[in-house]
Amino acid sequence: MKPLFEKVLIANRGEIALRIHRACKELGINTVAVHSTADADAMHVRLADEAVCVGPPNSGDSYLNIPAILSAANITAADAIHPGIGFLSENAKFARMVEEHDLVFIGPTPEHIRLMGDKITAKRKAIEIGLPVVPGSDGPITTIEEAAEFAESAGYPILIKAASGGGGRGMKIARTVQELPEALAVCKQEALTAFGDDTVYIEKLLQKPRHIEIQVLGDGNGNVVHFGERDCSLQRRHQKVLEEAPSPAIDQKTRAEIGQTVTKALEKISYRSAGTVEFLFDEGDFYFIEMNTRLQVEHPVSEMITGCDLVRAQLKIAAGETLDFSQADIRLEGHAIECRINAEHPITFVPSPGKITDFHAPGGPGVRIDSAIYSGYMVPSYYDSMIAKLIVHGRDRQQCLMRLRRTLDEIVIGGIDCTIQLHQRLIDEPDFIAGHYDIHWLEKWLESLPNDK
Repeated sequence: MKPLFEKVLIANRGEIALRIHRACKELGINTVAVHSTADADAMHVRLADEAVCVGPPNSGDSYLNIPAILSAANITAADAIHPGIGFLSENAKFARMVEEHDLVFIGPTPEHIRLMGDKITAKRKAIEIGLPVVPGSDGPITTIEEAAEFAESAGYPILIKAASGGGGRGMKIARTVQELPEALAVCKQEALTAFGDDTVYIEKLLQKPRHIEIQVLGDGNGNVVHFGERDCSLQRRHQKVLEEAPSPAIDQKTRAEIGQTVTKALEKISYRSAGTVEFLFDEGDFYFIEMNTRLQVEHPVSEMITGCDLVRAQLKIAAGETLDFSQADIRLEGHAIECRINAEHPITFVPSPGKITDFHAPGGPGVRIDSAIYSGYMVPSYYDSMIAKLIVHGRDRQQCLMRLRRTLDEIVIGGIDCTIQLHQRLIDEPDFIAGHYDIHWLEKWLESLPNDK
């Protein structure tokens, strides 16, 4: 069988680069790894058919270096580029340049990326295509008077958000009229510093919402399916710590309704590739937050409960294939939980780069670990601290939790601090066991922990 592509360049690093490499090899596709000098010994570099150094450790000079990545694709005669997660994965300019260089961009269209990359235009489009949204300003907020007018009509607290923000950055809460001027000024300054754009907008702040996201896949021809929801409410500083699917808070009827709403909306724009529509879920209602036009870190939990390989599907769609299954073919079976394991102290969260002296991956039924680490690997200090994802699946949530306890006791990562202990404590909490948590719960729980453990 002729492969979908002869050669795919993976424009990323770490576990996601390895994940993409594996999917490519299972389809008979050769791979090209790009890497910084800090990642010369990385596992995806070792396993790829070819490797090209694209710059020094700083990501701006390597993994975000568009000319270097396109040059690497050219000299290796790659057919396509998979951007992975983060870095250039949601850069519409990069996607466009890939296509202009007669390469295939394995992801959404540049227009879809651009449309959903700006939170203001994304919200407008969401309303247009029928997605429910959080009450918010009609457009950018430029003056304190405009901010005060909205806050008075919507009621406090309000959330000021950077239009170009992401990753939990560029957000400030104003709980009273007195807090509003400082919150607006700080948010605009942070947005300008982090994203080069000080455009902000305002939303009503929901009190105890859950963070629910719907995993979708479209073929660009108007066919869109969803793979149920993931509950990503356990967050620290807007960064996800643990994700599970399905959500303990959502019943089958509600799941079917929001799934249908999302797929119908994305069919209207002929969405292509994998994507995630994120919502706040509060008192039985969904409110659109944003859409991530890429693969998500937490995609394995959706794969575990549906049996679908989302990266493989991305590759097939990018090669021009249409979906060969419908929504009726997707069955949610059992329960899956993912723990993000970071090279950080489990209590203080101080980063802990360095050499991994010991590594043992857990095994057994329903266990998956996505990681690019190995014994002797040097965890660099230049990038995101996540070094592994532990994903377990069970016939129901109770079995899944028991399996997760077992695997967390079994996994060994020596030589550096990591957050295994945090997850061990978290999954024994009565509120978590009962599924009673919202987006604020984890930070409150962390504040209650003694600092001597």
